Amino acid sequence: SRVNLKFIVKLEKTFTETYTMLTEVYGNECLSSTKVFGWFKLFKEGRETTEDDPRPGWSSTSAKKKDENVEKKLILYESFNMCKVCAKMVPKLLTPELKDSGMNGDYL
Repeated sequence: SRVNLKFIVKLEKTFTETYTMLTEVYGNECLSSTKVFGWFKLFKEGRETTEDDPRPGWSSTSAKKKDENVEKKLILYESFNMCKVCAKMVPKLLTPELKDSGMNGDYL
């Protein structure tokens, strides 16, 4: 919706017109008026990017680590039909064949 908001600002619509258009399109899923106003103001001032600014104290690697953890859980779920995994139990559950095939600590 930020891309649409940016587009509407470039059409030189007022904030009220912009917010009305966005709520018509997105309904309950629309950003709050406060957030729309914040982005509206930034785009009016010439901001081009629709991405969030980096936040102090937030590492860009934390998102990568989260993706890695999700991938590991998916592998364990698909391989062992496990919904919840205890890292201490997985090595005990691996058969010798799986250990030899490379499914060792790389996936934990």
